Amino acid sequence: MKKLKLLITTIMAAAFLMSCGSGSNISKDSSKKLKNYDTYSYLPNQDTILNRDYNNDRVHEVIISTINNNMASEDFAIDNRQPDVLVYVHTMFDEKVDVNANPVYTNFSYYRPGLYIGPYYEDYTYENYFTIQRIGADGAIRQIPYKEKSIVIDFIDRRTNQILWRGTADEEIGSRRLERDLRNYVDEIFKKFP
Repeated sequence: MKKLKLLITTIMAAAFLMSCGSGSNISKDSSKKLKNYDTYSYLPNQDTILNRDYNNDRVHEVIISTINNNMASEDFAIDNRQPDVLVYVHTMFDEKVDVNANPVYTNFSYYRPGLYIGPYYEDYTYENYFTIQRIGADGAIRQIPYKEKSIVIDFIDRRTNQILWRGTADEEIGSRRLERDLRNYVDEIFKKFP
């Protein structure tokens, strides 16, 4: 009986550890596609950080600026009219239980585009962002459990609305030196960029 309990416990522990692994963020086809693209723009994220300890605008400014620097180093250029790739940033700073699920449903305003866009997205937003209502993902893109003080960055094919790559880092963003930590966090995500 003890051996059976030990065996079951070992199997459950192994299954748990495997489910916590980093998993694959990209399929081989998506990686090839991403290498053929050279322009990008942002899908604005209406989600705001509700926690009053954080300046929502400043957090997003730092994230967008750091992503732009990393994209430039990968030879991508901003194109708000016909980008190849759409970048969708999920900031998770509020205390709640949630899952970053597939497919992702956006909730942009149909009738009043631009109504909810923060100033940090102004110069980088895909002009027709409000036409993107559902973003799909193939089996290679994994769901990421909600982790407070983390960021998820999705790279989406504009023509198919499919997620090509999803990036996140394992560390939690600290509060003491928030801007530096945000930059380091985004840079860490881009180290895994195909």
